[in-house]
Amino acid sequence: MIVAHVVCSYIGGMEIRHADRIADALEELVFTGQFNDGDRLDEIRLAKQFGVSRTPIREALQRLVVSGIAEQLPRRGVFVRQPGPVELMEMFETMAEIEAVCGRLAARRISDAALAELDQANRLCREAVSSHDTDAYYLENERFHHTIYAQSGNSYLAGQALRLHRRLKPFRRLQLRLRGRMAQSMAEHEEIVAALKAGDDQRAASALRDHVGIQGEKFRHLMMELRTAAE
Repeated sequence: MIVAHVVCSYIGGMEIRHADRIADALEELVFTGQFNDGDRLDEIRLAKQFGVSRTPIREALQRLVVSGIAEQLPRRGVFVRQPGPVELMEMFETMAEIEAVCGRLAARRISDAALAELDQANRLCREAVSSHDTDAYYLENERFHHTIYAQSGNSYLAGQALRLHRRLKPFRRLQLRLRGRMAQSMAEHEEIVAALKAGDDQRAASALRDHVGIQGEKFRHLMMELRTAAE
């Protein structure tokens, strides 16, 4: 069964917190159609399914609520909530503009140590591309973007970027499964770092906006991948 396979693959090992593994597994189950829009995510049933106490289940569900994959209704519980195409487009549009501002400010303020961290993240991203490992790529991709947020030098902006980044995480992870997307993302990472190293704030802003934005063909491909995953 798909459920059993996902549960086993995410629960094994202790290097990542149970709640994070369970949240990732639940996101996968939503995208593969095991849970549909409006389904209730029952704590007791999920605890039995994953073989854990209800505490990591609650934490995982809260992560889904923050990401927008689920919503919590008072006295009713947590329910799957898939954003519609218009809302998803608006979220990515907002994220692209926020990242552009982070890149513009970071180009003026980034430290040599942070640039070295971006280079290291990119090195590991390249290895993930070579091994076709989307999970490993996304892990380093997160570090890459979070470093840029922090180097904007604006803690409020960085906080807003982190919040929206978390909300879009499942969709950004899904994008990496599109044919050729990891390699394309890698090339975009290289352009972003080049702009930051050059201190070119407008170039950095434009590179990050293009990297995150999903207008036109990119959005159509994401919608197709969402439909395919649910079939």
